Amino acid sequence: MTLLDVTDLTVTYPGGAAAVRGVDLRLDAGQKLGVAGESGCGKSTLALALLRLLPAGTKVTGRILLDGEDVLTMRWGRLRAVRWAGASIVFQGAMHSLNPVHRIGDQIAEPILLHRGETAAGARRRTGELLEHVGLPAARASAYPHELSGGQRQRVMIAMALACDPRLIVADEPTTALDVMIQAQILRLIEQLVAEQDVGLMMISHDLSVLADLCDRLAVMYAGRVVEEGPAREVHENARHPYAAALSAAFPRIGDSASRFAPRGLPGDPPDPAAVPSGCAFHPRCPVSVDGCDTVAIGLREAAPGHRAACVHVPEEPGAATPASGDTKDARSTP
Repeated sequence: MTLLDVTDLTVTYPGGAAAVRGVDLRLDAGQKLGVAGESGCGKSTLALALLRLLPAGTKVTGRILLDGEDVLTMRWGRLRAVRWAGASIVFQGAMHSLNPVHRIGDQIAEPILLHRGETAAGARRRTGELLEHVGLPAARASAYPHELSGGQRQRVMIAMALACDPRLIVADEPTTALDVMIQAQILRLIEQLVAEQDVGLMMISHDLSVLADLCDRLAVMYAGRVVEEGPAREVHENARHPYAAALSAAFPRIGDSASRFAPRGLPGDPPDPAAVPSGCAFHPRCPVSVDGCDTVAIGLREAAPGHRAACVHVPEEPGAATPASGDTKDARSTP
């Protein structure tokens, strides 16, 4: 069953910066979708748009169907009910998301009291259950955020996201600034909770390897667009868009001495959302661009069953010829 269906979503901030441009995404219940890209590619803007959490004056067009209802046309009362109960967000940086002057138990209980109509005693009981569910003792409900470690605070954020049994969880860089051991624990916890509760998960990260390990499908964003989408491991190991390939190659791989000693990066930065290059936005940084990449924007093309990429080097139809290697600006191979 389709839980989230995003169609032609465009988000333009006041001043004209288009941070998300024509994004199409689909997520089924019980499925884990990863969204990857460098900082500035539109990932967090996409997450905020799903529940209309963007600043006043931001223009949002397209369609966001959550369990068949369009979030963008919901009345305020209905939207307020959908937040937490229908969908919730785990924000990056738990220390900045938690209120430092309130006990964590009170912060977890707040949405339970507001959205589930529980009594104070019922909310306390539910809070203890949630803390234990994410691997913390119920007694930690009396602690303040500064009394917890980074990993414990992130567990609190996950407990808050689960407080009202949402159908969709959006996790925006939930393991940022955590050491690798705690990161692994948090990722396994998220995976376990998704499986147990049959919720949909949208996981946002710049780390393609983490998403490939955790998620079923992966969408790679660049300059506000999805440039590649498909099975997570397939996209990570056999990326067809040069940008997705560069992201994958930027991380050393165990057992691959060449990547360990010389991991490949990508020069330059994503473009300013207010001044996106014409044609394929990646062409100024692309080592395999050809004539026309600076003028023609290629849509997503079928690279393999269920795997699409927005690149001229992906044939439009099975059997179609790709541009000759001599037509490229640079003879280097795809990163």
